[in-house]
Amino acid sequence: MTETLASTRSAGILFHPTSLPGPHGIGALGPAARDWVDFLATAGQKWWQILPLGPTGYGDSPYQCFSALAGNPFLIDLEALRAVGLLTDAELAVDFPAEHVDFGPVIAFKNRALAQAWERFSAQPRGALRAEFEAFVAAEARWLDDFALFMALKDANGGVSWQEWEPALRLREPAALAEARQKLHATIGLHQFRQFLFFKQWRAVKAYANERGVKLIGDVPIFVAIDSADVWSQPEYFQLDEQRRPLAVAGVPPDYFSATGQLWGNPLYDWEALAADRYVWWVRRLRATLEQVDLVRIDHFRGFEAYWKIPAGMPTAQVGAWTPGPGRALFDEISAQLGDLPLIAEDLGVITPEVDALRHAAKLPGMRVLQFAFGGATEDRFLPHMYERDTVVYTGTHDNDTTRGWYEHITEPERDRVRRYLACDGRDVAWDMIRAAWMSVADLAVAPLQDVLDLGSAARMNTPGQPGGNWGWRLRPGQLQPWQRDRLGDLTALYAR
Repeated sequence: MTETLASTRSAGILFHPTSLPGPHGIGALGPAARDWVDFLATAGQKWWQILPLGPTGYGDSPYQCFSALAGNPFLIDLEALRAVGLLTDAELAVDFPAEHVDFGPVIAFKNRALAQAWERFSAQPRGALRAEFEAFVAAEARWLDDFALFMALKDANGGVSWQEWEPALRLREPAALAEARQKLHATIGLHQFRQFLFFKQWRAVKAYANERGVKLIGDVPIFVAIDSADVWSQPEYFQLDEQRRPLAVAGVPPDYFSATGQLWGNPLYDWEALAADRYVWWVRRLRATLEQVDLVRIDHFRGFEAYWKIPAGMPTAQVGAWTPGPGRALFDEISAQLGDLPLIAEDLGVITPEVDALRHAAKLPGMRVLQFAFGGATEDRFLPHMYERDTVVYTGTHDNDTTRGWYEHITEPERDRVRRYLACDGRDVAWDMIRAAWMSVADLAVAPLQDVLDLGSAARMNTPGQPGGNWGWRLRPGQLQPWQRDRLGDLTALYAR
């Protein structure tokens, strides 16, 4: 089940499925996903790294999902549903921009199409697909029952957070839940069906990739959204009051990048309660993720050693306190139940000796981002000559500007340092950075696809702290050319990746 880097040099590309090209306004798990896998395999890439695959909520962020276990239904390939008679040509005749995701109209369209497909599916005589659907619902009942009810209740309440529901539903009184299950039976079935389709298609994509020697790197945010089925259905694992309101929330304190810190607002875990249950919630979460991917990046790893605890209601992250996390006990328990830990520790930001010690104790590779070696709050640990082998190096991540955009926005002294260190003139800086990552001693080297394409800031995936306008970049049809595949393959072979 598990996959580790095992000190074998390899390389991969960071590219989220929402950015795949396709006809329905957002990337989908169909032919374009398989074409992308073929590109990776032909270019000698062993890894495809993605962002979290969950159903996105506020701000369309994959780091703020309605569930830590469910999949994003907007990635479902609708052409596959047309092929089996669940949708018609007319229902799929839409016109969306090719270069970015216009989330509002796309979500409305996908919701209508999936509801229509469910209506036709429900009216069909029982056949092989229904038997497959029923088997999925039974196998995933532990999380799917609560998730589908949660989403049906959100629909019935106009999409507002469960924190705003009537007390009986917010507090999960058994009689109220039983009544809701009966009343919302059809909508619950719709959400089960959407999850069935997502996982059926994602498993097919993963199998296709693995058969071609391409493995998947997933992403698990340390925290979950307050408006999620996880917090609503298992409040005992979070720091909530008797009315299920957060007592404190997550974030990071002021630093070089923000004078007021970052107020994320996620509820914090009750680590004592989790420990009493042998961290079963985390074990299930990682086990489920490892059925979707082969290796997992754990976001904000430093929060497991100590996390910034902000009292609920604070307007910024300035007021808070570092509070001990679960530390090694969590990773020892996960390892005892799952075996070798197929994890990458996202150890960016302010990293203390204690965080380093925890990462080494858990035997996890850390991350290095090349941009952080030259521009902004530069740190020598991000320079390639400082790397350990047990490292994953990135030219940039989803939270960084593209390398081309970054280079254009840093200061001239910083650009001069880039040119001198990389022995280049800056005209091909994205590929110069890819070369530096690929030639380093790090076991795994990864570049966002935007850097392979040498795109500017308009192709940036996310700007942290910016409430809107993120996550929308898409690869246009025909934008990826054979010469880029060949150049990537040549570099990968040259540096024995």
